[in-house]
Amino acid sequence: MKVIATNIGKATSFLHNGKKELTGIYKYPTPNPLFLGKTDVQNDSVIDRKHHGGVHKACYLFSSEHYPYWKKLYPKLDWDWGMFGENLTVQGLDESQIRIGDIYAIGSAVVQVSQPREPCYKLGVRFGDAKIIKQFIDYGYPGTYVRILEEGWATKGDALVLKEMSANTLSIRECFNLILAKEKDPISLQKAIDNLALPEYKRERLLKYALSKK
Repeated sequence: MKVIATNIGKATSFLHNGKKELTGIYKYPTPNPLFLGKTDVQNDSVIDRKHHGGVHKACYLFSSEHYPYWKKLYPKLDWDWGMFGENLTVQGLDESQIRIGDIYAIGSAVVQVSQPREPCYKLGVRFGDAKIIKQFIDYGYPGTYVRILEEGWATKGDALVLKEMSANTLSIRECFNLILAKEKDPISLQKAIDNLALPEYKRERLLKYALSKK
């Protein structure tokens, strides 16, 4: 895996239900390296701190391999890297293989896979069509957030070097499908509850679901 684009954005205004709002999802490639800080990417725009940024969502990675699929669905958009709001566009990122808890070196930073991206209405704003939310969920390859174990710089061309593979086999894709499923697979559910790299509030929510089924 390697970084093929580093992307940041500026606050962009839009109308939602007649109300003016701001979003940082409009990200575009920059020739500059990105500094991956503990709670966000330096010089990037994070508007809604309740749902974006923070320790468990400090940086968002998305695979370049998924772009052709989405370009076919939305051919009229002005395509560039960063379309999904990702800070790092990564070649070779496979959500069905990467595990929650895996640790990678990227440039001078060290990161840990923390959770899949769950789409919100702002992805629909970015694509000009709310139906992309369901399409994104059905497609099942959401990219991943990472927490920053060691702050540092990530540059276009940097390899993602696996430093430690999680003993827990819960993949990004499996976790994504589990979180969004109404009826949750018990094996995946237990893996998620036991995976300490998954944010505590998510594990507590899943444990509550498990207990309700007993």
